[in-house]
Amino acid sequence: MVGISGGIRLTVDGQALEGRQASTGQHEIARPLTRRVPSESFGEQTTHQDMQQNEQHMQMPKVKEPRIIAVANQKGGVGKTTTTISLGAAAADLGHRVLIVDLDPQGNASTGLGINPRNLDASIYEVLLHDVPLEDAIEASSVKNLFVAPATLDLAGAEIELVPAFSRESRLKQAISGVAEDFDVVLIDCPPSLGLLTVNALAAAKEVLVPIQCEYYALEGLGQLLRNVNLVQRNLNAELEVSNIVLVMYDARTKLSAQVAGEVRQHFGPKVCRSVIPRTVRLSEAPSYGQPITTYAPMTRGAIAYRDLASEVFGDPS
Repeated sequence: MVGISGGIRLTVDGQALEGRQASTGQHEIARPLTRRVPSESFGEQTTHQDMQQNEQHMQMPKVKEPRIIAVANQKGGVGKTTTTISLGAAAADLGHRVLIVDLDPQGNASTGLGINPRNLDASIYEVLLHDVPLEDAIEASSVKNLFVAPATLDLAGAEIELVPAFSRESRLKQAISGVAEDFDVVLIDCPPSLGLLTVNALAAAKEVLVPIQCEYYALEGLGQLLRNVNLVQRNLNAELEVSNIVLVMYDARTKLSAQVAGEVRQHFGPKVCRSVIPRTVRLSEAPSYGQPITTYAPMTRGAIAYRDLASEVFGDPS
């Protein structure tokens, strides 16, 4: 989810100051006239109390912002949606409140969590194009702490409809800000393109997580994605960074997977997660049952790998 920087609000200091002044006044009025209280000792006592109050204010827990992560790779079929669903479910199992934003017109992240697009009152399309509050589009999943803002086929036309729209690149960012305090983690499932929908995701996110398939064309298109991330950094979102690269569809039986994994680790260094997602049949089956792998087959290699990845990326909620 990353804490908000900042200290005590001025209004809080103002209220505390008024309260101390009123309190001091009450002590002076209630004090018998025949009894003299040394002003120096009284001042020392008041100062000590003030310091304790200030320390209590400073020790108040800060409101945390969610970790907003765009799961992106312009190459299709690399496991973006599977990673979004499975990582989100594993993070929810750890105790994080997770929101998955389905920004892919195919809507696979929605159907993969058991959401029927025909039964929706609002979707992410209405949020982006018709200013519907995001909270009105959020649906609960079968997994505790896991929620989804679903997509429908209407989103396919959003790329064109967003072109003349005001603040077209920041529509999603504005929508997420309205529900930010309700979640620890927001995962955005990006479409396999570098259009306005993906730009909205990058403008709204603080981090980019890139799944890379352990096959020959793994790095194809990745350079263009990184260039787009740099463009968004310079023009729309200076805080954006590629924080994690995840190796997926790893087949330990082939030398090619090991070679690709080695090259990716050599090129990107510590950004590559230690946890590697294997290629398994169960991972492919889970979406057809409308469940993440963590509930469909919780003891399989795929489920264990995504739980390890969630612990590595998010850790336990504090």
